Amino acid sequence: MRKRLEPFLPTALVSIAATLTLAACGDPPGRPNMGGNGTPEVAVTTVRAQRVALTTELPGRVTAALVAEVRPQVGGLVQERRFKEGSQVKAGDLLYQIDPATYRASVDNAEAALAKAEATLVSTRLKAGRYKELATIKAVSQQDADDAAASLLQAEADVSAARASLQTQRINLAYTRITAPISGRIGRSSVTPGALITANQASAMATVQQLDPIYVDVTQSSSALLALKRSLEQGHLKSGTANVRLVLEDGSLYPLAGKLQFSEVTVDTATSAVTLRAEFPNPRGDLLPGMYAKAVIEEGVLDQAVLVPQPAVTRDSTGKAITYVVDGAGKLAQRSVRADRAIGDQWLIGNGLQPGDRLVVEGQQKARPGQAVNVKAETTTPPVANTAAASAAGDAR
Repeated sequence: MRKRLEPFLPTALVSIAATLTLAACGDPPGRPNMGGNGTPEVAVTTVRAQRVALTTELPGRVTAALVAEVRPQVGGLVQERRFKEGSQVKAGDLLYQIDPATYRASVDNAEAALAKAEATLVSTRLKAGRYKELATIKAVSQQDADDAAASLLQAEADVSAARASLQTQRINLAYTRITAPISGRIGRSSVTPGALITANQASAMATVQQLDPIYVDVTQSSSALLALKRSLEQGHLKSGTANVRLVLEDGSLYPLAGKLQFSEVTVDTATSAVTLRAEFPNPRGDLLPGMYAKAVIEEGVLDQAVLVPQPAVTRDSTGKAITYVVDGAGKLAQRSVRADRAIGDQWLIGNGLQPGDRLVVEGQQKARPGQAVNVKAETTTPPVANTAAASAAGDAR
């Protein structure tokens, strides 16, 4: 039996070797789809320029437009509180009443002192007049006439001092009525009726804050501010309307738009940031001081913005942003680009691509630069919505 099998062994080995050779020359598992002629297929989108409103999303805090801490200007016992905590008050509304008894007595005393000074002035004026006439006929000495004139001046000064003292006492009496310095919402009261307070004490009795309109203070890096100014000066970016939108803590969009008021004139040395202030209408009191919010600020408008889908931008070994395009000869070409920022699901391209370029968005891994490719699908870059979609996501270069 062994002798019969030996002639067939070489033939079997040759068959196995031929099978392995064919398998090695065949398609490997997972090979990319090719066109009918074996050329790699890619999907492209035609790059086009479009008008885009650029915005920056910055974190910030809500602050009151006006803040007034209510403190007493005279001391005494609080007789009554005339407001409800958390309510709206108007400038001049009575908030607290301090016991006015001692201050009324001081006013009465000052009025009496003024009356006494005025009576003395009448007598002194008459005496000075008589002495002046008598001095002309040498009936009295010149010294007596001069003393009478000086007494008149002193009496007039006493009247002025008494009037000033009366005015001071009347002011102190008026200070026993503590009124709202501004219109706004008043917070909790730190004192109750019967409490003893002192003039100009350190702790405030209550705080009034104006909440409509209200401010939102945000910070922006000084480098970003300089880049924005350069873009505006060079004409790459047109000045916008400085409208500001607000995203609240829960992620909802505040329905009313605000206006950018000013930017701080000093850069914070610790953070290299500049403070920007935006003003928002707040008729329902939804925004409260201290609340965290994100302001979406309109930087300006790009008339010829180039936007591409994010998957079309990759990185080379050095970390630089690159894309692939299909050139006029139907071959794959690599382009280095500068991706300035993310806008929705697209990149804003600073340079490297031009309108009309056929940008590869799928299948670029199937071919090498310079290799011919087949375009299996072609679309156009979708436009960006006119809402606040362009937010700073850092430099993607």
